[in-house]
Amino acid sequence: MLYFVSTPIGNLGDITYRAVEVLSSVDVIACEDTRHSLPLLNKYGIKKSLISYQKFNEAEVSANILDMLKQGKTVAVISDAGTPVLSDPGSVLVTSLINSGEPFTVIPGANALLPALILSGLNSSKFLFIGFLPEKKSDRVALLDKFSAVPASLVFYCAPHDIEKTLTYLYQALGRRKAVLVKEITKVYETRCEFYLGDIPEIDLRGEFVIVVDGYYQAEDFSALSPLEHVKLYQKDGLSKMDAIKKVAKERGLSKSDLYKTVIEEAE
Repeated sequence: MLYFVSTPIGNLGDITYRAVEVLSSVDVIACEDTRHSLPLLNKYGIKKSLISYQKFNEAEVSANILDMLKQGKTVAVISDAGTPVLSDPGSVLVTSLINSGEPFTVIPGANALLPALILSGLNSSKFLFIGFLPEKKSDRVALLDKFSAVPASLVFYCAPHDIEKTLTYLYQALGRRKAVLVKEITKVYETRCEFYLGDIPEIDLRGEFVIVVDGYYQAEDFSALSPLEHVKLYQKDGLSKMDAIKKVAKERGLSKSDLYKTVIEEAE
């Protein structure tokens, strides 16, 4: 049997009894970073054979883990923090386990997603977990465009050194919306910072961040406005002309190129 085991995201006390029992009983523990996992394992007196399981060696180690399972060994997979597979290594292994017919299960527990959503105070009845944004601009633009009109809270993970540029990307794609930064969840310096996209909040950039953004809700009827007036309204909110045209075209079901021509002609 293989177990995907959730581990604390900050406070080492946030681990289930079952997780400790499983980690104490398996033959091998696959860790995202063995050095990072040792403080947790030492706290609970868990002494096991550890192997490294990271993004760069995921395919190779997944094959090794399958061999261990076929030999009758039990294996637990943990990430540096939270639940494996969610924005962490593990998806390759899940596919391999399903294809090979090897049994596996999940020991649920801590994750950053749900506490951040609750702390944000934004809509928690409907939400979409997006995780880390793609590095490539075209992939990032396509992804955000796909979810820009979803009437549900959007949840993103972000490394501290990427906060400012990520907030800029989100504003360009989603416009001026209410958002909340949450950092150091479950730790002493847990912080919640509420702001609007388009503003860069003053916040200590140390720690791991979750960004929760309000969903798309058509609160006003702009049908009385001409396309040009509608575009100018969004420009006043801080969007560039092209971003405003793109937003208006999507809301009105118009062609972006046709709307661009209309705006240029009416502005002349």
